[in-house]
Amino acid sequence: MRLNILEAKNRLSELVRAARAGTEVVIAKNGRPMVRLVPIAASGGLRKFGSLKTARRNVDRAFTPAVERETARLFRGRA
Repeated sequence: MRLNILEAKNRLSELVRAARAGTEVVIAKNGRPMVRLVPIAASGGLRKFGSLKTARRNVDRAFTPAVERETARLFRGRA
């Protein structure tokens, strides 16, 4: 879908719905494409009770003893 700025201004709600549904929305000025309206990806935020427990386990798994030693060495200033 391609339309000029004035038309986009008048149909903004409709264009947002179309972009969220997957339609490519291009807004033009004097016939030249200027911007593309795209949806923002859903965030993976905290959505349910206990989600921090899982996140904590993942972080704890990432810090192996070797990583802990290297981090400690870097903090002591021996690079």
